[in-house]
Amino acid sequence: MQKKTVLIVEDEYLIAMDLKLLLEHHGWRVMGPVATVRDALRLLDDELPAVALLDVNLGNELVTPLAEILKAQDVPFAVASAYDKPEQVGGEVLAGAPNAGKPTGERRLLAALAQLTVY
Repeated sequence: MQKKTVLIVEDEYLIAMDLKLLLEHHGWRVMGPVATVRDALRLLDDELPAVALLDVNLGNELVTPLAEILKAQDVPFAVASAYDKPEQVGGEVLAGAPNAGKPTGERRLLAALAQLTVY
């Protein structure tokens, strides 16, 4: 696992690319972005990120199974969600995860990742 590596799981292409560019600008190495749980799991086969940033609702699926796997592997995650309480949509595994919001701003995104204490 490398310090400052972030897995981005976001199904909206423009949002995903904005997140990627913003985080790279701040020194993060980005895995993805990917738009499905399946694609995220493929990336995890090769490497575990330091942290993950998860969209709760990925089109026709929820990010819940991935969040459960990340939690089991001790990979902290934040969500990027418009939901005030993402756990009501994506399940208890999301309770307490920092929420960068959607849309998110630079400060809010960096603050959410900073709460994961990866440094």
